Amino acid sequence: MAYLDGRVAVLTGGGNGIGEAVAKAMAAEGCAVVVNDLGVNVDGSGGSSGPADRVAEEILQAGGRAVSNPADVADFEAARGLVETAVREFGKLDIMVNVAGIVRDRMIFNMTEEDWDAVIRVHLKGTFNTTRHASVYWREHRGGKFRLINFTSGSGLFGSPGQPNYSAAKMGIVGLTLSCANALTRYGVTSNCIAPTAATRMTSTIPDELAAAMQRPSSSEMAPEQVAPPVIYLASEESDWLNGRVIGARGNRITLYSNYEVNREIVSTGQWELSAVFREFDRTLRAAVEGRGRFDALT
Repeated sequence: MAYLDGRVAVLTGGGNGIGEAVAKAMAAEGCAVVVNDLGVNVDGSGGSSGPADRVAEEILQAGGRAVSNPADVADFEAARGLVETAVREFGKLDIMVNVAGIVRDRMIFNMTEEDWDAVIRVHLKGTFNTTRHASVYWREHRGGKFRLINFTSGSGLFGSPGQPNYSAAKMGIVGLTLSCANALTRYGVTSNCIAPTAATRMTSTIPDELAAAMQRPSSSEMAPEQVAPPVIYLASEESDWLNGRVIGARGNRITLYSNYEVNREIVSTGQWELSAVFREFDRTLRAAVEGRGRFDALT
């Protein structure tokens, strides 16, 4: 028996790269997949149903179950249609996987309002739209083993210097995911994030000097297919215990990131005096920061 036999998923951004690899892997494990992709370029321009149609057809040719859908996830009503497509074609919705995204990389002092809005719209609003409609269905059909799997990024977790819009959107997705983990568990939903590192159309746009600073892994580690196994696990019925967490997928490494926790805390017996604040910041909090070192950003 395959790990996802009888389950039904909507997967956005499934026409290329990581999304394509995950869609095919899920289908190979018995999952029926609504393959969504607007078919745009990496900057969000253009559009075609071709990528989603191709991936769905390849899944069918391999003996799997799939339909394509070229909806714009950032369109609220179009996102509703993705859930409706899953229910109409396959009878239910067990899993929502949000991969879709674009990049418009600039340093913060060069970024235009349009660049900011476009990336936030696809990543953050798009993830909200699909999640909102899926959550309505799951609340109405409570008691299942439902899965929300959102894609974040090391660029957000650690702050890529040339991607302020992308980093902000990806950290926004983490916050949304944690909120859903707390809100939807009563309906049988787990909500987690995947932070992938793989060679895709997006990573190919990163300048070489920035990629070197970000310690991009070797090409042997960068196959999009390497991201699929932890997604399969999260999508399965066996992952009930895992909720509200970020999982890294990089080559042959799967990482469980810590959620935010108190590192150090300074407490006053009364109202803080400013001199005491200065003293304790330097003596206690600064020591904690310098003792921990710093993280390098990842894509």
